[in-house]
Parts: sequence; structure tokens; C-alpha cells
Amino acid sequence: MMITLLFPLLLTVAKAIDLDTSSKTSICDATALIQDGMLDYYEGIRYGGTVGMFQSPYYWWEAGEAFGGMLENWFLCENDTFKEIIYDAILAQTGSDYDFMPENQTMVEGNDDQCVWGLTIMDAVERNFTDPTDGSPGWLYMTQAIFNEMWSRWDSANCGGGLRWQIFTWNSGYDYKSTISNVCLFQLASRLGRYTGNDTYLDVAESVYDWLVDVGFINVANGTAYVYDGADISENCTDITTIDWSYNHGILLGGAAYAYNATNGSSVWESRVTDIVEGAKSIFFSDGIMYESACQDYDTCNNDQRSFKSIFSRMLGFTSVLAPFTASTIDPLIKSSAAACALSCDGGTDGHTCGLNWQDKTCDGNYGLGEQMSALEVIQNLLIHDRPAPYTASTGGSSVGDASAGLNTTTSSADVLENNLTITSKDRAGAAIITAVILGCMAGGAIWMLF
Repeated sequence: MMITLLFPLLLTVAKAIDLDTSSKTSICDATALIQDGMLDYYEGIRYGGTVGMFQSPYYWWEAGEAFGGMLENWFLCENDTFKEIIYDAILAQTGSDYDFMPENQTMVEGNDDQCVWGLTIMDAVERNFTDPTDGSPGWLYMTQAIFNEMWSRWDSANCGGGLRWQIFTWNSGYDYKSTISNVCLFQLASRLGRYTGNDTYLDVAESVYDWLVDVGFINVANGTAYVYDGADISENCTDITTIDWSYNHGILLGGAAYAYNATNGSSVWESRVTDIVEGAKSIFFSDGIMYESACQDYDTCNNDQRSFKSIFSRMLGFTSVLAPFTASTIDPLIKSSAAACALSCDGGTDGHTCGLNWQDKTCDGNYGLGEQMSALEVIQNLLIHDRPAPYTASTGGSSVGDASAGLNTTTSSADVLENNLTITSKDRAGAAIITAVILGCMAGGAIWMLF
């Protein structure tokens, strides 16, 4: 009798997300389920949990990435279900100077961490997400503060320029010029230039892009762009880690698409976008289905890398809208990837937990926040042409900013490279312990970089 009753229940649970890629209702129903799965890892709705943070082992930057995806879903699906959670999470992590340098990250935050949050806040600007009503400055002000602080850290003394991976001298990676930090800065500059109409931002974007090419982090061969991971300053950035991760590639692509749009279809940016799209297509798709080629082939993707397809998907969507000549290439790849991804969402006790390897078309046994985030973004980007393009100040954007935001904060001064912060010995000891733990967790980083 019990077996008879349980059998239909099991059939109901073991069901992948049923996705009709041409139906907004189907897409938004699917992404609502996926966001529910993301919130299984969220501390901010648990008793005693930190608002804006996900549970260990997910780092702070990944929270910024997650809420960026959820904010996009709010806009694309026109669904307020999670709006309050998103709003509260973002405000909780702004920091006292509204620059996303909160106290809980004071000792460990890197340039890439701050800038991933910056991309989310810029999304709030461009999507007219409700500006703060608690007396805090607007989202545009916060984005400008992040940009100004990051640009002030530009290090011309080593490798001819570029941002370091880390902000603070005591953190491992301080001597590494990481591509992620620099492509994030590049994209922020492009987006601020497009939104405000201020060409100074676009000049910065051009400078950062040129440096990435000159140092060899962007390599174009036969019309295909490769975006490498970075290099240590010890050999003047000549010993480059030649791994192409989808988030580096995608953020560069998105920034180039914004620059193309901001310059009214400049032939220079059109050529650059074309090369980067060709690289994205050839490196990160197998049989038309998206994958993280540097680690999925070896089953070595760590918690961070398992989320990279999320922001990559978002940037593909932005590019298709802002550089319309790319849509005929990008849109079919999003559609085939979304369909395969939905089939992978048949795991877990709920029957719709998503997997990492979408080529399997069933949950491959890997699951977590990164898998949910990636599924969310690739599926919701099926709607990217159904809603308005990112707003600018002249096309309906309402957030108010300040071009000098962030310039008077300790963390924005140029001599942050010398770390002129007031840090106690107790703080330094705590940072050393945290860094040691993180290094232990990242020991595999040197290993996966070798593949």
C-alpha cells in the first residue's frame, strides 16, 4: 500500500524544469523555481544570518553576481516576488562610504570583488531599480564611487599599468595583475560613459582596453579573441597564465558592446566585438551548448568557476541587444544552451535542482549556488529582446549620481597601493589567518591553472 502511494509522488518529484523557450510565462516560471533554489544557500533570510551574504563556501563577490542575476530577472520577468530581498541585500553591503567596501570585507576584499558588485549596481541604474529611500545616495552615485576608487588604484609603476588583483598588500595575489579586475573596470567605464554621455569614461575604457592588448591579456589571432587570466608583476607581466575563463571573456565582451553602442556603432568597436564574439563561440560552446571549457573537460571546476557561466550569459544577452549585428550568432547559442540547461534541472529532492554539465541534459551530480545562478541567467536571457535596452540618463534612467563620488574615501586614494590605512596588529593577525584559510582552499588554483 505504501509503495503504491509513494510511486506517483516520486514520479512527480523526478521531473526536470519544463521549459518552452518561446514562452515568457514558461521562462519566468522556470526562473522562479531556480531562484528558490538559489535562496536555499542565502543567509539573509535565516535567523541570525547576514543580509546580503550566502553561506560558506560562497564568497562575497559571488553574492554580488547572484543578486545581479536576480535583479535582471526582476526586470525581464516583471516580477516583484524577490524585489525586497534584492533591495535589502544590496543596501546591506554598500559600506559606510557607499562604495561596496563594507566592514565585513575590510581585510580580504579584492578589486574584482568590488567591481562585480559594481556591475550589479550599474544594472540597478540601467534598469531603474528602485533607488534607496533610506537617505542613502542613488545607485549611480555608488557605481561612480566604485569606479573612481578602482581607477585611482591604476598601477602604472608595474607592467605599464593595470589593476592588481588584490587591494591590500597582505593578501596573496597583490602582485598579480588579474584580467578580471581590469575587464570589470573597463566595463564599468564603458557603461558609465554610455549612461551619462560623459566621454571621459569612454577615454578610460579605451585606455584599459589598450593596456589589456598591449600586455598580452587579450590576444587576437585570425579573427578570434582569447582573453587570458593575468600575470605576476615579478617578470613585468610576461609570464601570462593563458587560461580563458568565460567570466573574463564575457565581461570584456559586454564592455566592448557598451562601448560600441555608446560610440554609435564605431567601426573600431565593431571589429573588437566581432573578434570577442568569435572567441566566445569557439571556446565556450560545444555542439551549441555553453560550457566552462577550462575545467568542465577535466571535472575540476571549483565553487567560483561553477558560477562563471552566469555572468557570461548575462553579457551575451547585453551584447545581442547593444550590438545588434551579433544577435544572429548569440541568440541561437542562448536558446540551445537554455534548452539543454533546463533538462539538467532534474536533480535534488525537489526534482528541479540544476547541474553543471548541460551537455548531459540531466543533472550530473554537481549542484550548488553557481549551478543555480548559471541556469537562471542563461534561461532568462531568452527574454532579452522582449524588454527595453538598458536605459541611459537621456532615455529614461532616473538614478542620480556624482562624478566625484568616492574620491574622498581612504580606499580611493592613489597611495592605497602603499596601504596607508589604519590597521591594528590584531586586524593584521586576523587577516593573516583568513588569508591562510583562503589560500588553503585555493591551493588547487595553481593546479587548475596548469591545465
